[in-house]
Amino acid sequence: MAAAGVLLRALRRLCRVLLFLSQFYILSGGGSFSVEPSQPLAQSDKDPGPTRTFTVVPRAAESTDIPPYMMKCPSNGLCSRLPADCIECKTNFSCVYGKPVTFDCTVKPSVTCVDQDFKSRKSFVLNMTCRFCWQLPETDYECSSSTSCMAVSCPRQRYTANCTVRDHVHCLGNRTFPKMLYCNWTGGYKWSTALALREDEYF
Repeated sequence: MAAAGVLLRALRRLCRVLLFLSQFYILSGGGSFSVEPSQPLAQSDKDPGPTRTFTVVPRAAESTDIPPYMMKCPSNGLCSRLPADCIECKTNFSCVYGKPVTFDCTVKPSVTCVDQDFKSRKSFVLNMTCRFCWQLPETDYECSSSTSCMAVSCPRQRYTANCTVRDHVHCLGNRTFPKMLYCNWTGGYKWSTALALREDEYF
């Protein structure tokens, strides 16, 4: 019996020691199963750090538009034969009317031409007659027709036409200009024919 009592007291002491150690272990955090302390570590593993944003700037589209004047400019033709819309000349109004004159000219961008020796040129000398565009002969320009001509009258009526110089003709000043012209057509007939028909009505 005495031996049993000693063993019992020893077991009690052992239980107290184990209980104390378990409480101390739990209070110190060793026995906690909480996952909260591990969350910052997990987040730091997944955090890629500060993000960088890149702005993609599209390149400006290269212009492939053909200038309107190129439709009138023959390729690799004689520079002296180029239409006026294809060249730029350093003109002046100090020349003598009706006299030959020369001007320094350059071709416009994208225009190609050659000289008498078939050598490519960007600049050349243009020979022309000193006169303004509105002083050209009627064969060198085209004018608009009238759509409001009155009946045949005497003296003949005039109208204001818009005239444009032909492409191959070179002159000074504006290539488009107004000009007073005779009303030549009436009711589908030329003026001279309409006048003759009207005179027939009186005979």
